[in-house]
Amino acid sequence: MERIDLLLTGIGSLVTPVGNAPRSGHAMNEIRRIPEAAIAIRDGLIVFVGPEAEVLSGLKGAQIAETLDARGCLATPGLIDPHTHLVHGGSREHELPLKRAGMPYLEILAQGGGILSTVQATRAASEEALYEKAYRSLDIMLLQGVTTVEAKSGYGLSLEDELKQLRVAKRLGETHPLDVVSTFMGAHAVPAEYKGRSGEYADLVCGMLPVVAEAGLAEFCDVFCEQDVFTVAQSRRILLEGLRCGLLPKIHADEIESLGGAELAGELGAISAEHLLAASDQGLRMLASTGVIPVLLPGTSFNLGLNRHARARDMIDAFHLPVALATDYNPGSCPSESMQLVIMLASLNLKMTPEEILTACTINAANAIGRGAGIGSIEVGKRADVALFDAPNLAYLPYHFGINHTFGVIKNGQAAVWNRQIVKPRTSFGEAMT
Repeated sequence: MERIDLLLTGIGSLVTPVGNAPRSGHAMNEIRRIPEAAIAIRDGLIVFVGPEAEVLSGLKGAQIAETLDARGCLATPGLIDPHTHLVHGGSREHELPLKRAGMPYLEILAQGGGILSTVQATRAASEEALYEKAYRSLDIMLLQGVTTVEAKSGYGLSLEDELKQLRVAKRLGETHPLDVVSTFMGAHAVPAEYKGRSGEYADLVCGMLPVVAEAGLAEFCDVFCEQDVFTVAQSRRILLEGLRCGLLPKIHADEIESLGGAELAGELGAISAEHLLAASDQGLRMLASTGVIPVLLPGTSFNLGLNRHARARDMIDAFHLPVALATDYNPGSCPSESMQLVIMLASLNLKMTPEEILTACTINAANAIGRGAGIGSIEVGKRADVALFDAPNLAYLPYHFGINHTFGVIKNGQAAVWNRQIVKPRTSFGEAMT
């Protein structure tokens, strides 16, 4: 007799992209809608999804361990945040007066603030303190409907401290309900002790890469390719060394100046290029021709008070790119773990449709971290990661802003959030952890 671990009923409407591949251009608007839906789950995977009457009919005679009533909620794939700086020490609210006075970010960095301020705090923090701080942030993300998050290092800027951050991220992935995907970003800034010697520091980063790869602490390598940080040539060298060590390239590209970061991402066939506020048309064409996913971070431009944003409409309509969205959660330019804020800002400032936003936060985000085959859509055979929102339809999420719509989160086939509260993790259904 068929066994079902969890039957999720009472879904008011289920909305999801379909397939494993990233959705590009106008196809980002193509989503599947199922009113009055149900989902059957076994061993953490979706085994049946469709109209509730059809699912119940197909499960006649099945042994169902647990049934949960979604109470008319909107169901989407679990949200995926493919760009964060999760593990870090301290905070930087003291920089607010400088930012509000109009001081550019690169000037704050040049004065020892910005990333370098967080480097000091991160180096001073114990591994346990970093773990506890980041765990609390993951709880916030989970309550926002997020089920998978990417975490970059880059606040250590020495081998010892970069490894410390990466060990914390690994431990978080093993102990928190969310999946944590790690990116090594030793080339996030030039540390104070290497000021004026960025080439020497780039050499040091290249030396870190084999150690990081051998330890199995990261899947990706990222570089902040930007004026007064790392040049295109330095970024290329670091990313190529990362590739040689088995770490796939990502790149912080053209956030402030059109330096050629997008072109470099296309040249190397990076899995993603991120920020892209100043990316050139040629850079965007190269991303499109090589399948690089642009990861846009509208919370950052919003928080920095910029009068320009990433050209999402051009990317989708003219260049037919598979846009993804992320928070860029970090203590400086975007101190927010809220993907629901990103959803609103993508609608307001990036002019994206609700369907495009859903695609960008799910299947495209999954592909930006190499996970499209397993997550990012609600389909048979995929992991049962589902977000349930107290909303009548998809457009309601960006429309009714400033609140948390999450009612429940199913993670790996188990309720991780229910009735707006985090559920104590279980080793298996019905078995509480001791």
